[in-house]
This record gives sequence, structure tokens and C-alpha cells, in this order.
Amino acid sequence: MFVYELPTTGAISFSDFFIDQSTHKTYTYHIPQATQARADLRDVLKESKRTEHAEKDFLRLVKLIEEYIPYLRGIMACVAHDEIGCKAEPIFSWRTTLSSNLFHTSPRLSVPGLHADYAFTLLTFAFALSNLAHTVVSSLGNYESERAISDEERKRKDEQLNVAVGFLCKASGIFTYVSDTVLPEWEVNRSGGPPGFNKPPELSREINNALAKMALADAQALAIRKLLSKSAYDINIAPGPPLPTSHPSPALLAKLHLECASLYSSAHNLAKTFASLARSKLRSPMSEGSSGEVNPDLRKYLSDENTFHDALARKWLGVDAGEHGGTARGGEAVAFIAWAKKDLEDMREGKISGAALTRGDKEKDIRGKRRDKINQELETVTVFLKHYKRMNDSLHFQPVPTQPDLQSRIPAGRMAVASRPFTPPQPAFGPGSVEYIRKEAERLEVTDQLPNVPSNAPSDVNPSQPTGNYAGAGAYF
Repeated sequence: MFVYELPTTGAISFSDFFIDQSTHKTYTYHIPQATQARADLRDVLKESKRTEHAEKDFLRLVKLIEEYIPYLRGIMACVAHDEIGCKAEPIFSWRTTLSSNLFHTSPRLSVPGLHADYAFTLLTFAFALSNLAHTVVSSLGNYESERAISDEERKRKDEQLNVAVGFLCKASGIFTYVSDTVLPEWEVNRSGGPPGFNKPPELSREINNALAKMALADAQALAIRKLLSKSAYDINIAPGPPLPTSHPSPALLAKLHLECASLYSSAHNLAKTFASLARSKLRSPMSEGSSGEVNPDLRKYLSDENTFHDALARKWLGVDAGEHGGTARGGEAVAFIAWAKKDLEDMREGKISGAALTRGDKEKDIRGKRRDKINQELETVTVFLKHYKRMNDSLHFQPVPTQPDLQSRIPAGRMAVASRPFTPPQPAFGPGSVEYIRKEAERLEVTDQLPNVPSNAPSDVNPSQPTGNYAGAGAYF
């Protein structure tokens, strides 16, 4: 799973930019409350920057973001309905943690408008949820491989994996919401920006779509792990064929991994698209030391995961052919697993995506874990390959297909999880808020209770005073 570097943001007072112009000055005290909620979020982000990853409190950050968003939406709603006036367009300061930077620092960028702050806040929300999922998974360890684990304990940890899957699916929905709703609304509502302003990766639809796909792929990878947890113990005791009865269908596993690989590949292509657009459109850097491209660690992660899940899909296609294909598919089993073995070996040697620059202990730890994961899969693949090759050479005698021949036998992928569409919370005040809706309902109720006066009834005639029948009665001059 990819671990995001969380952004930080500069201080701002909404009272410097907005003024309550409602009839009864209803929102005068809400504006400072919004400033306070944002200040609390800013403090936690700064504190997180100085804290080691294992000690970061992502759950607290998530809760503070959930508290701030309704206040921000309240100001946005009031401005849209002219109940709060804008003295000047606010400029928000955020660090762009997804930008490629020559000095490996997070460039600070000034972004104009409430929609820009809304977008960065939601992105931080999704980053925090993804990192929270990583923290949950890290706390579980390799529990499937523990020989002393009870069935009850395994199920409890499986449920924790489900919690992490939920966080990632929610993050995917937030990225999609930013891409499909917030950024287009910002383009419509923005009135310009600082001279030379260029949007960073975080404020591009391509990158947000890429992050949505990546979060969904990470969730799918965890779902596969949960599916295999029950049979993992048996496989670790006796790796290789025949598969234990507790093992899920190899064909199903292959399709799940293929969908993972497809999502990572699509995300990687979107990141490359943004880089291409950045090179063609940006003639001046966004900020000092920034290249206008996406962080290379993110691009490498997407490339590596695409290759890794493609290799695992071929492994399980080979196992399916070897276990359920009979004599006719003996050569196919060898070919698929040999292909998977070659890709895993290339990954281990860094021949596919290239080695990223190692900048510190965190990066070394990530690379070490990735290498361990690849070595573990290589051991299993080697056992399967030896078995199926021996069987084909001594019993089946089937020709081993080439890679082009195998391409036509690869099925379509299959999803096991789904993105959770993000529904923004109600504004804390102003149009759309609970209090505003209640007052509107009360006003309409009072209006409905007023007596109905016929539209053709004279307004100056008093029905309680009878009109006489003498000449000229009722006509007064």
C-alpha cells in the first residue's frame, strides 16, 4: 500500500475576507468558528509532519477534517446565496506533496478561492483514510502465517482487514468526488488567481482519477488477502500442489489479480498523461524546485504493483491449468508459471520500473518489504513450476505455448470491492444546514396558517357593516 506524505497549510482568518450581510447578522459568530476549525486542522497537520509514521494519529486527523468540512461548506453556501459577502478572494497556502521536486521537499503553493481549499481538504481527508488503512494492516502483521493462531483470532483479524478495505473504498469515493464535482465547480467559480498560477497535480482531474483507481486497487488487494487467509496456513506448511480443500478457486484469484493490475495500469497511465500535459503547458515552474510532474515514488509504486499483480494472475492461471486442466493443458500450466517467474525475477532485480532513489530509512524499509514479498512469491512459483514441468515432461507431453499464444487465453478481470460514493455533509450553517431548513419549514408553516382572502374581495369593504338600501348607499364622496 502507498503511504502518502500529508500536506500542511498556512494560517488564515475568514473574518479578513468575509463579512456577514444577512438581515439579522445571523452568521457573525459562525465565521470565527470556521476559522477555529481550520486552525485546529492546521495544528494537527503540522504536528503530524514532525511525528514518525508509526506514531501518527490518522484517526484524530480524520475526525478534525470531518468537523471542518461542514463549516467550510457553510461559508461556501452563504457566499453563493449572497448572505455572506466577500471583501476579497481568499488565498490559501498548501504544500503540494504529490509534486516531483528536485530537492525532495514539498513545494508551498498559494491557491485562490474556497473551492481550492475545499479540494485540498478533501484530498487530505482521502490521504488520511488511506494511511489509516495502512496503519490497520501493519498492526495485523502476517497473521495468516502464524501456526499457533486460532480460527477465532484469524476471523477477528480478517474483520480488521475489512475495516481497512472500507477506508480505502471511502478514499476512492472522495478522490472521484474531487475530480468529478469539486474541481469542475472551482473552474466555474474561480475569478482568476495569482500571476503565473499553475495547478499542481493535486488539483488535476487526471491525478484524482488515478488516485481513485489506486485506492480501489489497494482495497482489492486486501480483499484477495482476506480470501486467502483461511488456506494460507495449509499452504505455508506444504507449499505447492495439490492445493488444500480450503483454497479458493485459482481461476477466481487470477481474475481478481487481473483487475488489480488493470486498475494500477490505468492509474499509471493517467499519471503519465498529466506529466505529458504538464510538459506541454507549463513553461515556468509552479514554484521553486518543482518540475510540474508527479512524485516518482507514486509512479514507481503504480508500475511495480501493476507488474506484481500481472505476475500473480499468470501464476494462478497456470495453477488452474495444472490442477483442473488435465493432460491437455499441461504445457499451458508450465508456460503461465514460467512467465510469472520471469516477471517476479525481473522485479527483484529492478529491471522493469527501475530503482527509485533511496532517500532515507523509510524508503529503505518500503523497498525491503517489497523485496521480501517478491521473494516469498518466487519461492512458491518455483515449487509450482518444478512440479508442473516434471508432470508435463513425464506424463502429459504437451507443447509449451509462447507468450503471444497465452495472451488470447487471459480472461477479463473481476472486481471484489466497489468505491463508496462520497456524500458531502450538510453545511454547519446557512442554506442547506439543518437550522436553515428548520427555520424555512417554520416560516412556511406560519404562512400556511394565515386566513385565505379571496383575490376578488374588495380590500376596503368591511363586511361587518351592512350597506343601506337608500339612494347612494355605500357611495361616499
